[in-house]
Amino acid sequence: MTVETVVLTGAAGQVGSVLRDPLRRSLRRLVSVDRVPLVAQGSEEEVRRAELAGVEDVAAVIAGADAVVHLAGVPDEAPLADLLEGNVLGTHHVLEAARRTGVRRVVLAGSNRLTGCYPAARMVSTQEPPRPDGLYGVSKVAVEALGRLYADKFGLQVVCLRIGSLEAEPSEPRHLATWLSPRDCAGFVWAALTRPGVTFTTAYAVSANTRRFWELDDDLGYRPRDDAEAYAHRIPGAADYFATDRLQGGAYADADYTLRHLLGQGPPGGSPR
Repeated sequence: MTVETVVLTGAAGQVGSVLRDPLRRSLRRLVSVDRVPLVAQGSEEEVRRAELAGVEDVAAVIAGADAVVHLAGVPDEAPLADLLEGNVLGTHHVLEAARRTGVRRVVLAGSNRLTGCYPAARMVSTQEPPRPDGLYGVSKVAVEALGRLYADKFGLQVVCLRIGSLEAEPSEPRHLATWLSPRDCAGFVWAALTRPGVTFTTAYAVSANTRRFWELDDDLGYRPRDDAEAYAHRIPGAADYFATDRLQGGAYADADYTLRHLLGQGPPGGSPR
């Protein structure tokens, strides 16, 4: 598939910040959108400040684009009402706006946390049932279901990327399985935008880590190039971490990580992975 104009929502976030430069260098026009101010990084990039609070708001931003990479939303565990509004309704707004405006392809940000309650010792594929490790993971199950609906019923081309732990380099034992390097992140997203023959596809976006939890497949035609194992000697406790029975979500799968939001105690520390 040839793409010339792409809209990137959530462009100021962790993933969006990594993607802006490689995308603008590969496109005729990149429209980077966020609720906070952005500064264009080059002549190929247009920046827009927008809330994207409804279908009409999204349609006004994406009209004329070949594809949308939708990253905006709540990035970690939160009260379910916030996740439904930010992730589920937000995704619905994007898909419906794409249907109305004729945008051909939508790339949705899923998460590895959609299957975080599988045992770490088990290699999981996208064909297995979801086992989310919290309310955030539940919202990403709904995101994938919406993408499937719009592909099946309305003919949109939808790719859901279950994004791993995006970091410059792995910094904790779990990352030896879940790390997604910036280079591989850009590679997966470009493949999701350009792979021909896509109707609906779900893929784990994770580097080629020796200890990874998830199967890599060829649906997108991209094979990751980096391996967290190259950094294992810098990470204390790695051997003990993988020798112990645990869930793939690690601390995110602990009951307390979600209970704080159910009981109104506010979010725990840490960043989304």
